[in-house]
Amino acid sequence: MKILIVENEIYLAQSISSKLTEIGYTCKIAASVKDAIRDERYDAVLLSTNISGQNFYPVIEKYKSSIIILMISYISNDTVSNPIKAGANDYIQKPFMIEELIRKLQHLKEFNALKRENKTYKDYVENLFESSDLQPISLKTKLPVLLKTNFQKHADAIMFHYSVQINQPFTFISLSNENAIEKIIKTPEEELMYLINLQNIKKSEKTKILNLLVDRRAIISTTDINEEQDIVDEIEISTQNKVFDRGDILSIDDYVKYIISNFQNKFPDTELSKKLGISRKSLWEKRKKYGITKKKH
Repeated sequence: MKILIVENEIYLAQSISSKLTEIGYTCKIAASVKDAIRDERYDAVLLSTNISGQNFYPVIEKYKSSIIILMISYISNDTVSNPIKAGANDYIQKPFMIEELIRKLQHLKEFNALKRENKTYKDYVENLFESSDLQPISLKTKLPVLLKTNFQKHADAIMFHYSVQINQPFTFISLSNENAIEKIIKTPEEELMYLINLQNIKKSEKTKILNLLVDRRAIISTTDINEEQDIVDEIEISTQNKVFDRGDILSIDDYVKYIISNFQNKFPDTELSKKLGISRKSLWEKRKKYGITKKKH
């Protein structure tokens, strides 16, 4: 990490620089605002708010994209509140332990990395679902609710737009996972949950899970449009295309999983395996692989 130390108390600046250099940081000292705003890039700036009465705001403006930690002698609007409003990230009061400064630098570095990562994922998901013209869940809809769809992506799109609409994140749980029930129980009651793969679990487990979700803020999805239950309200997502969605093509594994999940209650194993071009033994193995419970006719 490359750090600029803006401090006119040279002894203090050199002391900070020496200690940070010892643990692998690269440091440069600027004793004035003029020296500080030269055309260089830094990962972090340690900015004294008392540099011989100079206006330090140009430093904040110059390095808004970097981590800026104010080094202050006392707390006031001029030394903390206003500079942070202008773009500084945090402050540390003199005298301070170098360990505390290092902790703040590391924390802000990790925080900024997480913000960038979160924005990348958010932009990707927005792009993934931007062309969706599915009817969104009404804000008046009483949760929990079961989304019945023939394509998982449709339910995902509705869930994502609902989350954006109410400006709240959600806890994601795949009901195919062995610890799904434990996750549901541990999720705080006020949190919004999104649960998928209801079609892959046994009927007795479905009843248990749906009873756990009564009065919870949960949206559940199933790709079995023939799912029948009377515990939570249902919304059926109707589409013209049963397997493909605006040019998206399922992988072979996803296609086989989709066909088994949605058509095993319509065809006997002999016919279903023939339509898939596999043996009955292979069909049984794929059910086991995908965690799909065989349905009774």
